Amino acid sequence: MKRKRKFIKLAALFLVAMVLTSGMSAVTVSAETPYRTFTVNGYGGMEETQTAYLAHETIIKFGEEFMSAPKDICVTDDGKIYVADTGNSRILVGTTEGELEQIIGEGTLKSPQGVFVTEDKHVYVADSDAEAVFEFDPEGNVLNRYTKPDNPLYGGAKVVFKPIKVVVNESGIMFVICESNTNGIVEISPQEGGSFLGYFGTNLTSVDLVTMIFRAVASDAQRAKMISNIPSTPDNLAIDEKGLIYTVTRGDNDGTLKRLNIAGANLINGANLQGYYDDSPAAVAIGNHDNIYVASSQGYIYEYNNQGEPIYLFGGRDDGTQRVGLSTQVESIQVGKNDEIYVLDSDRRQIQVYKPSEFTQKLHNALYLYSKGRYTESREPLSDVLKMNSMFDYANRAMGRAYFQEENYDEALRYARLSKDHSGYSDAFWEIRNDWLKKNIVAAMVTIVLIIVLYKLLKFWDKKKGVLSGLKSGWAKFKEKKLVSNLFYSGYYMKHPFDASYGIAREGRASWSAPSILLVIFMVEYVINKYLCGFLQKNVREGRYDIFSDIGTILVVIVALTACNYLVCTINDGEGTIKKIYTYFCYSLLPYILLTPISFALSHVLTWNEQFIITLIQVVMFAWILIIGILGIKEVNNYTGKETAKIIALTLFTILIVSLLIFIIYVLWAQVFEFISAIYGEVVYRLEK
Repeated sequence: MKRKRKFIKLAALFLVAMVLTSGMSAVTVSAETPYRTFTVNGYGGMEETQTAYLAHETIIKFGEEFMSAPKDICVTDDGKIYVADTGNSRILVGTTEGELEQIIGEGTLKSPQGVFVTEDKHVYVADSDAEAVFEFDPEGNVLNRYTKPDNPLYGGAKVVFKPIKVVVNESGIMFVICESNTNGIVEISPQEGGSFLGYFGTNLTSVDLVTMIFRAVASDAQRAKMISNIPSTPDNLAIDEKGLIYTVTRGDNDGTLKRLNIAGANLINGANLQGYYDDSPAAVAIGNHDNIYVASSQGYIYEYNNQGEPIYLFGGRDDGTQRVGLSTQVESIQVGKNDEIYVLDSDRRQIQVYKPSEFTQKLHNALYLYSKGRYTESREPLSDVLKMNSMFDYANRAMGRAYFQEENYDEALRYARLSKDHSGYSDAFWEIRNDWLKKNIVAAMVTIVLIIVLYKLLKFWDKKKGVLSGLKSGWAKFKEKKLVSNLFYSGYYMKHPFDASYGIAREGRASWSAPSILLVIFMVEYVINKYLCGFLQKNVREGRYDIFSDIGTILVVIVALTACNYLVCTINDGEGTIKKIYTYFCYSLLPYILLTPISFALSHVLTWNEQFIITLIQVVMFAWILIIGILGIKEVNNYTGKETAKIIALTLFTILIVSLLIFIIYVLWAQVFEFISAIYGEVVYRLEK
């Protein structure tokens, strides 16, 4: 009986093993995509979009050969996958269907960390433990073994040669990343058994101001204890068909992804990457459409165009469910001939395969056509993309740029506005404005001359015959009215704050009505400028209006400034009443009221390169407001300069304390209300029972 039970257990275990083994075929297909896809909208925020890549399959073995701690892969155009099977000290060569083709380097390699295959099927392997880069022929025979360069420029005996990644250009020159070598990428020529050509693409270092000051004043002993400011070593690299080198470096912020030309200069603008890079990049790969892929060690995959502008973010970390498309420790990423993405997961010893969706295929087709200068043809696939998702800002931006290249500037302007592409909008607007000026410059000049002539004639007739005397008399009487007089007095305050402050303090120029009218005008201009200014100056989303919130914020700020300043001035023997304080604060807003219409008008006619004019106006405007506001505090309250600085600091501190008190009271009342609501609900529940 015991033998029978034992036999049953063994049979059951055998069946389970058979099932697991059959499940571990080359491919494991998932019924649904276990992650979401995001893109960057025109406002710089992440936004979910259609699935860009479908989790297609998982390769866990080639034939009967499993991988052990694999560190790198290389996919060739004929569908071969070369795996640096580090744990087994070999290179596995298989097909995308999981069939084993070849094993390279057994008995020769020690710890292969990187693998690269040239067009003529020569296999280059970076072996860190062997301290060498091996070159194998297509049959797997060792052709060359490149060890540490004996050139003194390499760094001497202290700098070891532990290759971990390698790529090779058409001339056979190797670009090698070595472990802990902070000098940059090692460039080796195959001539004379391996000639050291120098370091390439060295990462830059930066020191903040605080560290610079500390280093300047610190002793030698203190400086010795500080962390050395040395450049970081790139984590991975790739090479494109033009010979440009791409690197990823963790902890390098906007320099995470680099595209290096032959001189080692980075061609990717860090501003494009700002906020859209991963803190722990593991690998980089070049796509077939002038696009770039970066895989993070956590399993997230980023797709960029050749300028480093983000297109997609997808993938994710496996939470233990072992679903297709999720990874735990990514080491390498490669792109196949048909845009399949291969991601190597060393922890799970497998290769995740993704296939582009129809949405992405059309976008890639458009990118390819655009990169080849076929702008008209690129618009058709872009139109298809926008039919699937009209809010996909990247496609709108590409469409606008395609129209711009066709010199259809009106359509380029429209699509640039849809995609919030400020640079594209500015370029198209410049062309439209230039065309308008060419057609209307004569008429505009004639109009200006006529206006000047009419003004001179009117002035002459008024001087000779007094044709405007009636209007002048009426205007003088209108200005004598108290409300109007106080409104005009704000202009005097703006130009002569010292004298005007005396009028507010001692000549009855303080009032409630005139400052309130100015405050209302200020709020109206603020709202109009915020929501209706030119596209290049607008900082809010189209169609989103928070007018009541804006007005409420302005009123709260004015009330807080007036009340808190009055409290502080009263305690510190200030002479200003609450009416006087309210008056000079509102009068201080006049520069904004006068200059904002100018900047508002300019925002509709200036291009991106001319926006500095508006910036200059705004700087002058806010500096003017600040200065006359401070002078109002000083002169109306009869303070010295030192006392004024003290009052300003105390006012700001008082506003902070009052804000905290209001917040605390709000939180407490919210909890009380929640408690009462809970009790009421419980009572109603029990009564209903």
